[in-house]
Formats: sequence, structure tokens, C-alpha cells
Amino acid sequence: MTEKGCTAATQVGSALNSLTFDYLYSSPLQRAKQTAEIILSCFDTPPPLQATDKLMEIDLPLWEGMLRQDVINQFPEDYRRWQEQPDKFSMAVSNNGEKFDYFPVLALFENACLFWQDVLSRHDGQTILVVAHNGINRALIATALGISPAYYHAIQQSNCGITVLNFSGNLGEPVQLESMNLTSHVGEIFPKPREGHHGPRLLLVRHGETEWNKAGKFQGQIDVPLNENGREQSQRAAEFLKEVKLDFAVSSSMLRPKETAEIILQYHPEIQLQLKDRLREISHGLWEGKFESEIEGDFPGLLNEWKTAPENVQMPEGENLQQVWERAIAAWREVVASVSGVGIVVAHDAINKAILCHLFGLEPDRFWNFKQGNGAVTVIDYPNGLDGLPVLQAMNITTHLSGGVLDKTAAGAL
Repeated sequence: MTEKGCTAATQVGSALNSLTFDYLYSSPLQRAKQTAEIILSCFDTPPPLQATDKLMEIDLPLWEGMLRQDVINQFPEDYRRWQEQPDKFSMAVSNNGEKFDYFPVLALFENACLFWQDVLSRHDGQTILVVAHNGINRALIATALGISPAYYHAIQQSNCGITVLNFSGNLGEPVQLESMNLTSHVGEIFPKPREGHHGPRLLLVRHGETEWNKAGKFQGQIDVPLNENGREQSQRAAEFLKEVKLDFAVSSSMLRPKETAEIILQYHPEIQLQLKDRLREISHGLWEGKFESEIEGDFPGLLNEWKTAPENVQMPEGENLQQVWERAIAAWREVVASVSGVGIVVAHDAINKAILCHLFGLEPDRFWNFKQGNGAVTVIDYPNGLDGLPVLQAMNITTHLSGGVLDKTAAGAL
């Protein structure tokens, strides 16, 4: 690794050394293994380290050692397919004199599945650290969340970025992406756009905390204002984004996101805030204003179904997730089509989750896959505009709120 790479690995170790890990898995390739060893040197009691071939980087045998521009020049059609249809991209290779079509992304996803199946069964209830590479990390995130290999290029993984996944059991059981590609510990508040980026960058923000968030009371479309902590979270988000040149700002028309947006925009007074009704929070109907215990008493079993199969729940006198999907995604697409440059979109937990699922073609049954903390920032690029594949650059950044890599915001109701 370069000196810069070694410094970044040390910064990762410093960011993680307050946490306790039971085990560390690394790719056997030198750059990953050295990164893992530097990270471990920052721990008073380092966990055991094991290298595994299942974490090897993607294999592109015919392009190995070539510069990107040389690949584009020599293999223009293959490179276009690699970019546009990575799940269908193949290379003609030979093994023991026999030629066959090798699918690099599909092989990578298979390795990622094998890694999770092996590791999750052996580390139930434990915390593990994984140090690998750009491609395999994308595949690990995608296979955990049920994202198709077609979206391989829609996930960004920066050098020494940190991602947090919370598993409830083995692969195929519920999993939550708590945060993705955090980079503030290496001096970047969030990743730079990829080379060749021409479209807008949207900073998706969840509103700051309310008293009902804190208490765990369902608020939905009841217009609850921010509490003092929520205003402080919004102020920290404003400081976090202070040096970012904003070109536009959009918010749900409800009070809590509107106030969050206005606090952020104090450092960008030239920006006019646009309000959109279709970005309002899910209507919980008769659940609104109630605690979970009250909901269970009034609607036995429905709350558990909301937690385990949310796509099946029709909120009594409220909405279902399909309705939320339709209006949230219509509003999001309208924003993407009408803006340029960099801007904020401030909305709600359910709305943000619907948008994140939409980026990867996921349906409402994956609603709980993505965490959105109060005051958190998510970075979404559209390198080729609305009709191109979006890129999730970083998700649920809360380092400006807690100073650490874990999301410590209220786990209250929507």
C-alpha cells in the first residue's frame, strides 16, 4: 500500500477501536491483509484475524493490468456491457485447454453468498469486522440485502470507507443496512462523484428528532414539530453541509422536515426551499398518536405484521406501503428530472426508505432493509441523469451527530 493508504488504514483503526469485535476476516490479497493488520494494531485487545479466498476481489482476467482507457479503446462493446449490464457481462476464458464464458459479477456474488453462509452460521450474536475490496464489498452488501447483480455499479465503496450491517440470523433472514461507506474519518465528509459524472447529486436527509420519535409514539401525518434535540441535530447537519455548495433544496411540506431544511439553509441563504406534499410521511391512520402497546390492544397482531411483513399491512384509515411507494417515487423522480448540481431533499423515515428501495428495484417487502436516523444524510448520484443508473454513494451518515460510526439516534416510531 501507499503511505496514504497506510495512513487511512490507521484512521479506520482509530474510528473503530472503541468497539469490540469477536473476529476479523480479510481477503488474502496483500492490500487488504495489510489494511487489516494496521487496523488491528490500533486495538488494545485485537480480535483473531483469518484470511479467506471468499473475500478475493472481482476477477477480470482479460483486463488485468490494463488502464481503464485502454480497456475502453480495445474492448468498447465489452466495456459498455460491463457498465450497463454487469450481470450479463462475460469473458471468454480457457481452463485446461477448454474455453468457456466466465461471468465475473455473478461469480463474485456467489463468493459473497458463500462467505455470509459460512460466517453467519458461526458467529451468531457476535460482531465481526470484514476487510476486503471494492467489488466484493459491493457484492457482500447486495447479497445481504437481496439486491440483484444488475445493480453492481449502483453501490459505491471508497478506500477505507466503513459500512455497518445488522443481521438477525443467517443469509435470507431480515438484515438492516445501518450505514454505508462512511468516510469522514479519512477526511472526506462523503465520497466524491465517480469519474465522468454529469447528473445531479441529491443529499437525502431525514428530519431531526421530535418528542414523539423519542417516546416511540407513531406520528405519521400528525404535524409534530422538532424538539430541542431535533433542532440541535439539524444544526449539526447544517454545520456538516456548511461548505457544500448547494444548488437546490426540496422538503416534505410537513413541519419537522421543513424546519430541518430551513436550519440547514441558514448557511445557503440564496437557495429557495421547495415544498412537496407527496413527500409527506406515511399516513398511519388510527395508529397516529398511539404507542405500540395501545396499537397492539386495539389491533391485535397487526403491529407484528408491520414489523415482519410490512408490504401486507393496510393502516386502518391510513395508507399501505404501495401507496407510499407510488407517491414518494413519483415525487423523487420529479425532483431528479428538474434539478442540476447538488442539493438537499429533506423527508421522513418511510419516504426515505421507499426511495432507497427504489434505487435498487426493491419492493415494499424490503422496507426494513435501510435505516434512516434523525438528522442523517444519504448521498445519491445520478451520473447520467434520471434515465441512468443511480449510485448510492453513502447512506445514513450520522458521524456529525454522534462522532462515532454507529447510529445512536432515537429508534422511535415513524
